[in-house]
Amino acid sequence: MKPPRWATWLLEAFGHPDSREEVQGDLLELYAYWVQTVGERKARWRYGLSALKLLRPLARRKSATEYSTPFFLSPVMIRNYLKVAFRNLVKNKVYSFINIGGLAVGMAVAMLIGLWLYDELSFDKYHKNYDRIAQVMQQQTSNGKIYTQTAIPFPLGSELRTKYGNDFKYLSMASWEGEHILTYGDKKFSKSGCYMEPDAPKMFSLTLLKGSEEGLKEPNSILLSESVAKAVFGKADPLNKLMKIDNKLDVKVTGVYEDIPYNAYFRDLTFIAPWDLYTTSEPWIQRSRDQWGDNSYQLFAQINDQTSYESVSKRILRAKYNNVEESDKKYNAQIFLHPMRDWHLRSNWEEGVQTGGLIEYVWLFGIVGIFVLLLACINFMNLSTARSEKRAKEIGIRKAVGSVRSQLIGQFLSESLLVVAVAFVLALLLVLLSLPWFNEVANKRMTILWTHPGFWLLGIGFTLLTGLISGSYPALYLSSFEPIKALKGNTVASRLQTVRFVSIPRKVLVVLQFTVSVSLIIGTIIVYRQIQFSKNRPIGYSRDGLMMIQMKSPEFYGKFELLRSELKKSGAIVEMAESSSPITSVWSNNGGFEWAGKDPNLDADFSTIWVTHEFGKTVGWQFKEGRDFSRVFSTDSASLVVNEAAVKFMGIKDPVGTVVRWGADSNARAFKIVGVIKDMIMDSPYDPVKQSFYLLDYDNVNWIDLKLNPAKSASESVAQIEAVFRRVIPSAPFDYKFADQEFAAKFAAEERIGTLATGFAVLAIFISCLGMFGLASFVVEQRTKEIGVRKVLGASVLNLWGLLSKDFVFLVLIAFGIATPIAYYCLHGWLQKYEYRTEISWWVFAASGAGALTITLLTVSFQSIKAALMNPVKSLRSE
Repeated sequence: MKPPRWATWLLEAFGHPDSREEVQGDLLELYAYWVQTVGERKARWRYGLSALKLLRPLARRKSATEYSTPFFLSPVMIRNYLKVAFRNLVKNKVYSFINIGGLAVGMAVAMLIGLWLYDELSFDKYHKNYDRIAQVMQQQTSNGKIYTQTAIPFPLGSELRTKYGNDFKYLSMASWEGEHILTYGDKKFSKSGCYMEPDAPKMFSLTLLKGSEEGLKEPNSILLSESVAKAVFGKADPLNKLMKIDNKLDVKVTGVYEDIPYNAYFRDLTFIAPWDLYTTSEPWIQRSRDQWGDNSYQLFAQINDQTSYESVSKRILRAKYNNVEESDKKYNAQIFLHPMRDWHLRSNWEEGVQTGGLIEYVWLFGIVGIFVLLLACINFMNLSTARSEKRAKEIGIRKAVGSVRSQLIGQFLSESLLVVAVAFVLALLLVLLSLPWFNEVANKRMTILWTHPGFWLLGIGFTLLTGLISGSYPALYLSSFEPIKALKGNTVASRLQTVRFVSIPRKVLVVLQFTVSVSLIIGTIIVYRQIQFSKNRPIGYSRDGLMMIQMKSPEFYGKFELLRSELKKSGAIVEMAESSSPITSVWSNNGGFEWAGKDPNLDADFSTIWVTHEFGKTVGWQFKEGRDFSRVFSTDSASLVVNEAAVKFMGIKDPVGTVVRWGADSNARAFKIVGVIKDMIMDSPYDPVKQSFYLLDYDNVNWIDLKLNPAKSASESVAQIEAVFRRVIPSAPFDYKFADQEFAAKFAAEERIGTLATGFAVLAIFISCLGMFGLASFVVEQRTKEIGVRKVLGASVLNLWGLLSKDFVFLVLIAFGIATPIAYYCLHGWLQKYEYRTEISWWVFAASGAGALTITLLTVSFQSIKAALMNPVKSLRSE
């Protein structure tokens, strides 16, 4: 017999066309099942009863359709969806915690990386003319190698203004940004600033809070940042107040500008003084006005609106070459523009070609953020499908009483969106808590953009997209169950043991998770090894207790002997010297050196550092040959101490006693090498040490170098040194630096990358373990009866643990096999930018794989051992 016709007619009359066939098909399958189990008579009654139960929801759907609103999106149904979703979350607390926690962590990581990317990509956009500003740079060829530098000669500014003025809206020569003493009355401050031409404030669109952009046109003026103005003058009006720069230049405050944001090139620029004041303050600057070979300055430009960087660079290419002496044309100087948009992210050059920079890390962390979020979504899918078996009968009952597939999809998507919404709120809380740490590690000052409409649009869109992506697979998968098979327990999931291909998607996702995790582990280890390799490199001197003080005002000069005597008498120091460069940097490079046997085609360019007699004893440099400078020998004023790199560069076998001439024939000075020291690392610890000459000169020095007494604590010695300096040089603030801290700062960028990579690797592993836990839960749930049978037949806990763990071990091994070549390729390329670099050892990959395997076994063992210890009576009872 067939089902009652009246029931079928009711369904056809009230059923919506989009769902009528699906509902009728499901009921017919149920009818066939009932005929086999309870008989035809009872089956007809059940069929009729089910049809009557369907009338109400189908009628509601039809009514809602008349108002062009999908039934599964009606307010009533949405409320029901959320109610059921909340009950499921509360009922399954462990799984809810894992789902929400995993998503929250993944979303928090994505948010932090998103804030970091926003900060990096918006660098320098504070300046309104961001797209038209550039720095004038040059490239020169020396000994067959092309060098790119920002330093340019003094006369280039007037040359561009005179001959190429139509290409530029503004041009501004500038000194190098550095620490200077600002004095107002009895107040003394050490602040960072520079000297610029009058067009600079307009070019960089500084926001003047007081005064005028034309302030720098006055020869003895100064523009202060808002923070410095408040520090110096408090609440008083700073305009027209008189100050001193470095205790020698009298200036008047003509303007106060808004502090430049931290994500800008000029973020440390706290004051600007006139360029003309700078050029008249030092005799050596005045001498360089017409010297095309003295590259000691900076030049910034804003191009006209109708031009482009490329076209202007082509026109000014020979601006320097056409003016240098014939002997200097061999350097083939080429002038070009470096756009502001590339200053921060694309600042690396190699052989005259732009090779990237921080943009590589922007792409890297952007990809990492996407993958971490993807891992969190994968976990949600795995954990949701792992629970599918327990919800199969629920789905069958829902379909039996009239739920259509669209309603089930809406139910599961609402559950997913609820989880993601809660995770989003929790992620915001995690970001708020972790942002101070993240700012410190990344050297940023980021904040959550609460008032930015784009943030909320992106956040809501991000939540919806994540919820839909995370919930799409379980929604489509679970809602596809046929009601009869679901009620009989004959779902696809229940046949997992026989249909092994069903588990392939989950295994692929887990492999993807651990591929990312293992790659991050390998990357973290390599970055750490590179930093340690460079830190452990012999530096040629002793950094311990080495203090540096910059001589920022005239009061420092001529008091060396007095300071040295007073400080040694106090017992605070062991020795003291002066130098033209800080110990951790080289400020001067010069050419024009000649010696016997020199290749005439060799461009003799050396780092030149002027020092006083006790410099070697102060820094503890190490001699390979010869001797140190000595007060005993008056001829040492014409002597040189050179490093190993210089001996190798010069190609001389017996360097001690070799005479080196410096300068043109008529004005050349002769110097004799008296000693050879081991290479001192003064610049980048990642690059080879450059050939260097050390010369005696008490007039051409800018830094005081102090070796603290190791028998005293550093704090006690610093206090004694400060007392002496305040007594001998009361007009200057006591501002000092330690060589070890300045040297450590050279590793800051790489250490930040390493710390961030470590944090992301830990979070990726954590999220991956959640995914592994989800898959383990799924497998254990499907194999519960098999485990019970095996225990009855005598299987031990160890046997069952091995049985359930081997598949996961295999997945991790596959992930390791994929991650190894990917990580090697990426890290090998990253290491190539360092000339002094570590090797990629095989044990790094082995340790990473072993670590991932150990973490996997620990994660899986919880579920495996739990299942193995289960009473087989409980697992077999339903049979």
